[in-house]
Amino acid sequence: MSYYDIDAILTDAEKIPCTFQLDIPDLGYLDNAPDRPLKAGTKVNLPFWLAEMLAIANAGDVDGKQYITFDLPPALSNDVVQALKADPRSVPLRDQSAHFYALATRMMELSDEPELASVLRKTFVTRASEIALHARKVGGVGHSKGKGSEEGSNLGIGGAGEEFLRGLDEWERKLFRKAHDGAKATKEWMETIKRH
Repeated sequence: MSYYDIDAILTDAEKIPCTFQLDIPDLGYLDNAPDRPLKAGTKVNLPFWLAEMLAIANAGDVDGKQYITFDLPPALSNDVVQALKADPRSVPLRDQSAHFYALATRMMELSDEPELASVLRKTFVTRASEIALHARKVGGVGHSKGKGSEEGSNLGIGGAGEEFLRGLDEWERKLFRKAHDGAKATKEWMETIKRH
């Protein structure tokens, strides 16, 4: 991940629900009270980069209290995880977060959620095979009715295939593009071999 990676910047901007555990002077503006300190127990949605910094700095004070505690963002809520367990292909991840896997990976670094890791692994593997199927068939790759004529598949254009493609997060979209370009290049190479 590069410093200039736009996907990393957008992932860092995702909001994380946090609860402050200490009174913090001069931060009342986070709770619409600029002239007062931020009180312990205040819940605020913070950008991931700030929540991460506060979580890392959670050395706490003399009493051992932490600055913040945080919950998983709505994109990784229990409802979403349960839906992914039931059928990973049916959940439009982009509706949860455009950078779903990047956010989930970063959240797993900060929290101890072993179930989440296994669900995400299963989700990615299941959806990757579906993405490969769509990428191979979109635009006629793998379907030809004779020399030079191609017929597009209904998987990638319209219907359920279009709905599936619309629900892909950024990692999955990159995977789809690479798989589609690879299938297209393989087909072109095979046609070149047949001619010679």
